[in-house]
Amino acid sequence: MPDLPHPRRRTSPIRGRRRWLAALLLLALWPVDPAQTEPSHAIAMHGLPKHPAGFQAFSYVDPAAPKGGRLVLGATGSFDSLNPLIVKGTAASGVRDFVVESLMTRGLDEPFTLYGLLAERIEVPDDRGSVTFHIDPAARFSDGTPVTSDDVLFSLALLRDKGRPNHRTYYKKVAATERLSERSVRLVLDGSGDREMPLILALMPILPRHKTDPATFEETSLQPPVGSGPYRIARVDAGRAIVYERDPGYWGKDRPVNRGRFNFDEIRFEYFRDGAALLEAFKNGEIDFRSEEDPAQWAEGYDIPAVKDGRIVREEMATGLPAGMTALAFNTRRKVLESPGVRRALIHLFDFEWINRNLYHSLFTRTESYFARSMLASSGRPADERERQLLAPFPGAVRPDIMAGTYSFPKSDGSGQNRANWREAMRLLGEAGYRLDGGKLVEAASGKQLSFEILAGSPGQERLLARFAADLARLGIEARLRIVDSAQYQARLRSYDYDMIQTTWPASLSPGNEQLFRWSSAAATTDGTFNFAGVRNPAADAMIAELLAAKDSDAFVSAVRALDRVLLSGDYVIPLFHLPRQWIAYWRHLQRPATTPLYGYSIDTWWSTKSK
Repeated sequence: MPDLPHPRRRTSPIRGRRRWLAALLLLALWPVDPAQTEPSHAIAMHGLPKHPAGFQAFSYVDPAAPKGGRLVLGATGSFDSLNPLIVKGTAASGVRDFVVESLMTRGLDEPFTLYGLLAERIEVPDDRGSVTFHIDPAARFSDGTPVTSDDVLFSLALLRDKGRPNHRTYYKKVAATERLSERSVRLVLDGSGDREMPLILALMPILPRHKTDPATFEETSLQPPVGSGPYRIARVDAGRAIVYERDPGYWGKDRPVNRGRFNFDEIRFEYFRDGAALLEAFKNGEIDFRSEEDPAQWAEGYDIPAVKDGRIVREEMATGLPAGMTALAFNTRRKVLESPGVRRALIHLFDFEWINRNLYHSLFTRTESYFARSMLASSGRPADERERQLLAPFPGAVRPDIMAGTYSFPKSDGSGQNRANWREAMRLLGEAGYRLDGGKLVEAASGKQLSFEILAGSPGQERLLARFAADLARLGIEARLRIVDSAQYQARLRSYDYDMIQTTWPASLSPGNEQLFRWSSAAATTDGTFNFAGVRNPAADAMIAELLAAKDSDAFVSAVRALDRVLLSGDYVIPLFHLPRQWIAYWRHLQRPATTPLYGYSIDTWWSTKSK
């Protein structure tokens, strides 16, 4: 609402009357949505927030957790930048988590609910066609400068024009902006019906306008940024380590969303050349905490005195999150893998049962859905009527057995002799125009061998990928395994310079705009997205639009399952496996709250019992 003249201001009666008439006319023309809600402390994607206004702390924290001590975490590879919001470079771990804040923050015991942080209140109309943020008057950057509407508008424009592809995609949906006051800003959306956008905008990283140079923003830099978060960057050892120091003057330390969180005086990330070196550093006490994802290591790698005598704790944590999709992704942009028949044949040649038994102690579960381990998965259940209606305009986009929920990925007896699947693979390859010639599988038309490269960014992937390549070689297919360093791997991912990679797309209970970044046709032709497979499918685009526009849980779940069926039918990946639970190990001085949130462990709620 525009400012009105102050009633006590001395002015002539005629001039004052004109000003009041002008103000009333402006109010009459001001766009007001009759369904505009009252400002709220929180917003949920579907339903109502769990925690009411005036709540004291999240249910999964210990508000009395002691402050102090140090947390040392490990990372593999290296870094050459402190800016995680641009395409160039490899950013150091932790900058986005501890230094740069958003307008609102997630509640981790709900599928997708946000609570006030930099913005103490949010208001949206029923159609979610706009969103208004009211900034907390206490909000400050670490240099003491207040956070204002101008910083919000500056961050929006900068990230829309020069940020990562996901930010550019999201923020282009803002059609107009209105600076209502120094601490209130209204963002008007483009009318596309994307009901998640108010929440996406609430998670926008807010940068200080007075400390951020748009001219150099896209360049990598090791200059510590000024943020509003609970930590400041204290030391940087380029490519090797970064140290965060808790800001004693942090403006938000007493806010309900932060009570019991950010308890360590210092957080340090140490970088190691590979996962094996990082594990040894953990065992030696150089690293405090480790999330384990390798079943072989979980089964055999912790047989050390520190575990036996209790100095290291191992736990299996329950999680309510979908498992997501870990897979060997085909780059369908490459001619050799553009044929669905070739891709389906290669799926048959992956012997999960042998690999799980011999490499992973049978501790993995085969992934059958992009949202495995959750109610969002389409596997094992027939499409409901709403799904069928959504998919009706796209005949052939979903295979009949996937529509019926009866499909499962090819299985073997685990003996290593995958003969039934080999025969089916050879049939599919024959239909795709390939034949055996002198022990090589060649394209009949050109005589060229079926050959592609599998790109890996870690030696830890070698056992799995080498076994798969060996199985392919038995049928005359050449799969070349190439392992490159972290920087080269990231660079090749950004430009899609690979035939196949092993990757993971994490999943949440409220998939939304990130699906555009992973599966949309637009993302397939934009460098730096997570559409590693090059999916260009009108049915996938339509299902993403439907899940973004869903107004209730039933419509949302149906749209997500329909998207799942489209992706499974496209044979874009060879699904691998997932862990049944989260596996973590940590040194005994670390303590955690008694309650684990829906999302699993949250390290920023932990604390240390020993001083730094």
